Amino acid sequence: MSKYCLQNTLNYLPPAINNHRHRGKMVFNLHYTPSPNQCNEDTTLRGVKTLKRAKQVIRQQVQRIQREREREKRGGAGEPHNELTLAVVVVGFRRCCSVACRGTAAAPGPYDLFHRAELRDDPPTDGESVRQQRMASTGSSLRIQGDDNLRSMLVGTVMRKIKSRTWKKQRYFKLQDDCMTIWYKSKKAGNTHSTFSVGDVEAIREGHQSEVLLSIADEFPPDRCFTVVFRGRRGNLDLVAESAEEAQSWIRGMKKLIENLENMGEREKLDQWIGDWFKKADKNNDGRMNFKEVQDLLKMMNVDMNEHHAHRLFTMADKSQSGTLEDDEFVFFYKMLTQREDVLRVFQEYSVDGQKLSLSDLEDFLREEQLEGGDIEQHAKQLIECYEPSETAKLLNAMTFDGFLMYLGSAEGSIFNPQRRRVFQDMSQPLCHYFISSSHNTYLMEDQLRGQSSIEGYIRALSRGCRCVEVDCWDGANGEPIVYHGHTFTSKILFKDVVNTVGNYAFKVSEYPVILSIENHCSVEQQRVMAQHLNHILGDKLLKRTLDGKAPIGLPSPEDLKGKILLKAKKIGGLEESFNGMVEDSMTGEVSDEDEAAEIDEDNLHRESVRRRIKRSRQRLSKELSDYVVYCKSVHFSSFKHSRIHSKFYEVASFTESKARKHLREAGPEFVHHNSRQLTRVYPSGFRTDSSNFNPQEMWNTGCQIVALNFQTAGEGMDLNDGLFSQNGNCGYVLKPSFMREAEKGFDPEMPQKHDRYQPVVLTVQVISGQQLPKVNIKEDSIVDPLVRVEIHGVPMDQAKQETRYIENNGFNPVWYDTLRFTIHTPELAMVRFVVEDYDKTSKNDFVGQFTLPLSCMQQGYRHIHLLSKDGTSIPPSSLFVHIRITELE
Repeated sequence: MSKYCLQNTLNYLPPAINNHRHRGKMVFNLHYTPSPNQCNEDTTLRGVKTLKRAKQVIRQQVQRIQREREREKRGGAGEPHNELTLAVVVVGFRRCCSVACRGTAAAPGPYDLFHRAELRDDPPTDGESVRQQRMASTGSSLRIQGDDNLRSMLVGTVMRKIKSRTWKKQRYFKLQDDCMTIWYKSKKAGNTHSTFSVGDVEAIREGHQSEVLLSIADEFPPDRCFTVVFRGRRGNLDLVAESAEEAQSWIRGMKKLIENLENMGEREKLDQWIGDWFKKADKNNDGRMNFKEVQDLLKMMNVDMNEHHAHRLFTMADKSQSGTLEDDEFVFFYKMLTQREDVLRVFQEYSVDGQKLSLSDLEDFLREEQLEGGDIEQHAKQLIECYEPSETAKLLNAMTFDGFLMYLGSAEGSIFNPQRRRVFQDMSQPLCHYFISSSHNTYLMEDQLRGQSSIEGYIRALSRGCRCVEVDCWDGANGEPIVYHGHTFTSKILFKDVVNTVGNYAFKVSEYPVILSIENHCSVEQQRVMAQHLNHILGDKLLKRTLDGKAPIGLPSPEDLKGKILLKAKKIGGLEESFNGMVEDSMTGEVSDEDEAAEIDEDNLHRESVRRRIKRSRQRLSKELSDYVVYCKSVHFSSFKHSRIHSKFYEVASFTESKARKHLREAGPEFVHHNSRQLTRVYPSGFRTDSSNFNPQEMWNTGCQIVALNFQTAGEGMDLNDGLFSQNGNCGYVLKPSFMREAEKGFDPEMPQKHDRYQPVVLTVQVISGQQLPKVNIKEDSIVDPLVRVEIHGVPMDQAKQETRYIENNGFNPVWYDTLRFTIHTPELAMVRFVVEDYDKTSKNDFVGQFTLPLSCMQQGYRHIHLLSKDGTSIPPSSLFVHIRITELE
């Protein structure tokens, strides 16, 4: 290694070495390649406080090794290896930084700098220098050095927190030194400040893009306003900065932090999790943990460990014998705690020498266990390159246990096939051949009686890939139509604000068409206003006529309709009349079936007189609004026989869940046949005033496309919906199985064995272990007793549930090795839901986490299942480790 190359490495040592308060150690590794086993030294610098001393020690070590190699050469030991690698790593809690330099003994070579920063040889003296160095060291894995926006956020800003037109309070907001937490001063009683994690933030919206900020648009310009949108169902944070520059600084800074988090590698995520635990446990913020703090941490981590064993691990980790765990000592303690014996058993089964997986070993594992096909050798090489942390192992084309663990914990090692995350299906078939992600009463944030109506409901639904949203329109004041749940105490929003929001968010997540399902209760005059708003606000996005301007003979495809917003509503006459000028200026049209049925359940006989009165009601329609209804005309459903003879492909019938259930029980094959030709919408009963959901699976079993759910309500229904539509790029469209698209096939969901492509399978799930399950009981001493339930949702013959036994007092690393088997008769429609619960023998089990996916998207072999919370957000690092086999039924 040349002096030039060595000097360049030393010049870019991480600045954390400078920091007096840095309690980590600097570890450097020196080895020759490609035979590192002949010369390999790890040296730990203890007590190094300044960069100058660190440079001296490293330089001395490099020179000593080079002298030894020269003596070997003169003594006839052959040519020394021509490349010396120096790697310096500063190890500390959330402060892992590294630099590396490569060069030959004769001349400088290329060098890689994983971390660059301005350095000084003396320890910093002022607070700003310390802050900058902390930012560089703690945030190195996020690559945030030198970012002016983040520097400004670290200093802090006074902004207004807005809750309503009248509630506007100044708060001091600041990015913490960990570059992961936002702190702000609050005046709540007993709570001087609040914090939230950057990891909890889903998006940053600029300008007046929330209900609250729209209400103060006349007071604060949009360039000073922004909204912090949290994951799950947590409310937004609406902020107004003192200037447009400050707003932009926070907007750009937050977006960068979110992007960096999303791009984190597996090792960085692990470092992040370790840091989070350290921060939670270090109650007095002195950067170290005593044994009492460690005991408290174990309870927080769902670990029930006797004091003697806990103290033994603590003592083993306390290498400095200080009675406390400092940065890297805590890392060592965490690694002892999280040892994966289950994964080690698999690793050693395929490792010839028990130390590493050679390329051949890894190929055998991928072929025999993971059942992978294609070019397995090439894939094995890619996995080593991507997940193996050891450069030495990479040179040997091998994978260490650490690399194997990182692979199994990654997206490639998860149960969901990554190839099915992207759009992979044929998108050129008619609309009626797809399941369509659909929302019911989209404007509601809560229940159906007194809940808040908000444009936020549309933003959240569209951001989750929803492609059919509902707009319940009524006459409003000043000639402006309003949206709310009629005849209830729900709040009201303007129709034009809803249209604006849909126009802004329709195609942010998916480019495929959005259907506006209009429930029209407006007068002809306000219908004309609705038509004006739709045309003016949506412009070319609104589909106003058939695609080619001619009378169509069938529904277009999602591919044909990319970037288009379709209206589903009542229409004067048929689509054919639009082309021969037979439509009058306005005429009476029948109220579409869904308009009033949401208020009543047709199974309740005492409502019969109400139903008769409703069915006689008529309504006048405006031609302007009617003309914008092209491929989705809302019609009343009479019978399948009537539909088969008289219905048109562009007509859409709507059913309450109970009515749809009645039809599928009495005429399942006819329902499937009907849905192979035209669209059907199913929505929750009007008696679900709490906005609860029905199970959508039974509606999908008959091919119903628009199965509308209350997106605002978490639970099994939305888990299944999220699971089904998480495939195919989360685009909101999933192609139905071929036997449901071909009208002549006659598929009967009650008797699936009768269709000609019947091929049942056996699903075998071995639930091996769980990792770091979240605490569900706020009591400090409470520890989870986890069990795993595997549910199959599909045709009636496939509906099944099985459970593992529960593990007492261990939510941190429970081990089951329990095997569950299911026979599945229609695998094309089957959904698999994994649910973890906290067992309670005296009351209902508590929900811990879940993950739902289509059987067709499952990867076989040893897989991790990354659990989701009740509202569908990720809860890293909580997971299950399972083994999956899918075989044909013999």
